[in-house]
Amino acid sequence: MLLLQQMMALFLMMLIGYLSAKIGALDKAAFKKVSWLVVNVGNPAMILASGMDNENPVEMTKIFLVVGISLVIYAALLLIAVFLPKMIGVEKEDYGVYRVMLIFSNIGFMGFPLLSALYGSESLLYAAMFFFPFNILIYTYGIRAMKKENAQKEAFQWKNVLNVGVIASMIALIIYFGRIPMPDFIRTTAESMSNITAPLSMMVIGSSFLEFRLKDLFTDVRLIIFSAVKLLLLPIAGTWLIMQFVGDTMICGVCMVMLATPVASMTAMLAQQYDGDYGLASKGVALTTILSVATMPVVAAVLGL
Repeated sequence: MLLLQQMMALFLMMLIGYLSAKIGALDKAAFKKVSWLVVNVGNPAMILASGMDNENPVEMTKIFLVVGISLVIYAALLLIAVFLPKMIGVEKEDYGVYRVMLIFSNIGFMGFPLLSALYGSESLLYAAMFFFPFNILIYTYGIRAMKKENAQKEAFQWKNVLNVGVIASMIALIIYFGRIPMPDFIRTTAESMSNITAPLSMMVIGSSFLEFRLKDLFTDVRLIIFSAVKLLLLPIAGTWLIMQFVGDTMICGVCMVMLATPVASMTAMLAQQYDGDYGLASKGVALTTILSVATMPVVAAVLGL
């Protein structure tokens, strides 16, 4: 019930973003700036705030456990992404887009705010462990998969991987496990700035719905099948398997949210920049985001989380 309430709240925030764009109160340029604030201020502040809650730090073994789980999850998704597009009848030129959509979920814009509300700041430290493989993969595999076969391949650059989210995660872990005391004014600043993340990120996502007619989203059969696999089958099967080996409810809950969140908005950005099908990627982001309002509570109910 709590997850359903949170998802409905996020949906209303998306609706406010859509209406703001619809009436012209905020245009694309404004939402681009809002997106920058979320990525570079709100999300990092949320991560840092979680690291400052270090009076009773979790065991290092749990962090290592989550790191191991995140690597296994991404390895499994990479393998599934090889076969799934062909299995659901995707055109060959769109294989890369579907593979990127399958592997990369909206753990920043939607996952972090949701976990913060459901489990508190400790869960964000676990979720931060998914940031490292996410960023390394999206700037290597993601770009290469999105490009056409004859396109020039992008060279790996560490500056793309060591972004503000990863750096904030590293600093938060140092503060947390070093039990470094932070002045109250810094705590207050981080906590206050982190509060902008959920509403602004959902408004940005909602504004993107103006690009489509809703009926167009629900007439693409392959995309609907893909959404069912990504939002229901994989989160339920994947989290169930994790629960057979991990008894910590919070860790299982973090893994469930990481798997059940919709397609990452970064997917559409990569498609636009690297000659992928931008329209398809944008529809994938929009459709899975809308459906996730209903599917995430279903996944949690099935798993008993």
